[in-house]
Amino acid sequence: MCESVLERNVDMVIGDRLSSTYFTENKRPFHNVGNVLVRKLINMIYKSDIRDVMTGYRAFSYEFVKTFPVLSKGFEIETEMTIHTLDKNMSVENMIIEYRDRPQGSESKLNTYSDGIKVLKTIATLYKNYRPLSFFIWVSVILALIGLGFLIPVLIDYVQTGLVPKMPSFVASVFFFICSIQSFFGGLILQTMVKRSKQDFEIKLNEYADKFRKLKKEQD
Repeated sequence: MCESVLERNVDMVIGDRLSSTYFTENKRPFHNVGNVLVRKLINMIYKSDIRDVMTGYRAFSYEFVKTFPVLSKGFEIETEMTIHTLDKNMSVENMIIEYRDRPQGSESKLNTYSDGIKVLKTIATLYKNYRPLSFFIWVSVILALIGLGFLIPVLIDYVQTGLVPKMPSFVASVFFFICSIQSFFGGLILQTMVKRSKQDFEIKLNEYADKFRKLKKEQD
């Protein structure tokens, strides 16, 4: 794993347990389901091919370590590291490793349900932060469908009688349509900000790389 970082300039090498002995060694079925669910969600959202998201066995480049803001305090950090790498277009490599279950008498600090919910919330939060346009388009569509649900009975009554007897439903539908439009344009604005942030990140990363190369030449 270190050779991949040092010789091939890979930014993050992931120790892939799921492609080897994980499902036969691990005796906790909900952990198996959770690992597969998180992996599929991230790969679907980011069109990636990460084989094991929740593994803590990783190797990092110096550039990754210096640019990764650690915000999580618990088991969500593996998800955060993975998404940071994918969002910043850093190079990732999966390396299959052997997994053995815990020996008898030892206890895991991981709580299957509470930590699993935290990880899913982290995915949703990071998806909103890193892909705001896509996230808020979904919110906009849901709000529009709710508004449409309130509006359809009003339209039916209007077509049949020419009246609008369900005025509260009509007001509610207008409210949800307005929220839907605001959500869409909010996503557009945030996406522009995220794009600008990525451009600034690339510029700073290139500046850092130049300084690092100069420093290395001076040391040599």
